[in-house]
Parts: sequence; structure tokens; C-alpha cells
Amino acid sequence: MHFASESDSMHAKESAENFPVALRLLPAGIRNDLHALYSVARTIDDLGDEAPGNRVAALTEFRDDMRLIWAGETPFNPVLRALVPTVRAHNLHPEPFERLVEANLVDQRVTRYGTYEDLIGYCHFSADPIGHLVLAVFDAASPARIELSDRVCRALQLLEHWQDVAEDRAAGRVYLPLEDLERFDVAESELDRPFASAALRQLMRFEIERAAALLESGAALVGHLRGWARVAVAGYVAGGRATAHALRRSNGDVLAAKTSPSRGRTAASAARLLIAPPRSKSERGGV
Repeated sequence: MHFASESDSMHAKESAENFPVALRLLPAGIRNDLHALYSVARTIDDLGDEAPGNRVAALTEFRDDMRLIWAGETPFNPVLRALVPTVRAHNLHPEPFERLVEANLVDQRVTRYGTYEDLIGYCHFSADPIGHLVLAVFDAASPARIELSDRVCRALQLLEHWQDVAEDRAAGRVYLPLEDLERFDVAESELDRPFASAALRQLMRFEIERAAALLESGAALVGHLRGWARVAVAGYVAGGRATAHALRRSNGDVLAAKTSPSRGRTAASAARLLIAPPRSKSERGGV
């Protein structure tokens, strides 16, 4: 019953994501692989955000258990045991998983980012690895695709941060770059209010549009893919677009209520992406 409860909890968290983790129309094997990746990534995040006691120790213990997979041994944690067939089938490298753990270890000691570049540096650990693993599952990784994937994943991470400004502040973390708070004359204490000030709304509109532009700069990834990889990634990009739309509708007041993307808008956007995926600048002749 304990493992069943954990499975139900993981399913609920997956359903609450901004994008479809594993579309039901995907083949069962691919869906299982994507579920396995998500479960591990979600577990790592939960250890970093919610584990009682020493979270550094909890993350380190999980990482040590995870490393048994590549040592040819059987890990203890059920989500890691479920990951083993996916690692074996697609010859997944441990490095992306290691980076996900490192991102959460960083969260235990870093609670502020001075610049946007610093925040993107954090996304190198917290977001980029997800896209690398997804491309690997579809045997679709290439330097050009990875570059576009990084843009998409970073944008999805930023949009999630902008949804969670109040939640992160309550946990003692501020992902809004300090240089932007200063530029828009927003004091950190304003993040504790039930409603956003005019200055904070202006800042959030800026951050939302910057994340949306980053997403669009990587959306051409859909057109670089074929088959089920194209379908899955269209769902991820569409979820990001729907999230940006929901955030825009808040007019920058991310404190009053957490915004959530519309599933209908996500589905419609995914269909448009599959029919007519955007092209990169190089494909448009540099225009």
C-alpha cells in the first residue's frame, strides 16, 4: 500500500505539470521511459524541497544509490529500479542525472541570483539535463537539437519560477534576479504581500516576456524532429506557450493566485506546432 500511495502521489504531481509528461497517444514503451525519467527528476526535486531533516544528506544518499545503476548493481529506491530498463535500453549517461542532483544541492546553499546570467547558469543544472535525457530516449540527440532543447527547457524552468514566486519566497528562495529587482525598484519584502505592487507587476511582465521569447527561440526544435519525438516535444513547447499565456492574463500579479495553463490551449498549440513548426533563423536565411 505504501508503494501504491507513492505511485498515486507521483501521478498527481505529473498531472499538475505545465506540460504533458507522456502523452497517452505515445507508444507504451516510450511512455514508460518518460514516466521513469520524470519520477527520478521529481524525486530529486522533492528531496531538495521537502525532505525532513538534512536534505544535503538525503540528496547525497539518493545520488549514491543512483550511481549503482552504472556500476551494474541494483539500486534500493523503487524509482531508480524502475529507471534501470530505460538506462539500459537507451544507453543513458549518468551525467544529466548527476546535474539534477547538483541543482538541488545548490538550492540548499544558494537562495538568490544576482543576474539573469547567473540564473541561466543554474538552469544548466536544473533544466538542460531534462531535454538531453528526453532526446536520448528518442535517440534524437545532436548538437543542434541540444542547443534548441536547452532554450526550451530553460524557458519552461523560468516560467515555472514565475508561477511560484510566492511559494519560493515562503521557502526562503528568490529566483528573480537581484539586478532586475533593483532595475524595477522592487523590494524583496514586496514578495510577501497578498497582491503584487505596480512595480512588481511591471517586473513580472518583463520576466514573462523574456521567458516566452526564450521558449520561441527554441521552438524550432519541433521541426528538427520526426515521429514520436516530434509529438512529445510539441507537447512540451505547447505547455510552455500555454503557461506564458496564463501568466500574461495575470497582468503580472503572480502573488494573488497561482496561474495554471489551459489544457485546451496546450492541445491546440501542440496541434499547430505539428502542422506548421516554427523555423530557426538559419532556416529562414538568417532573417
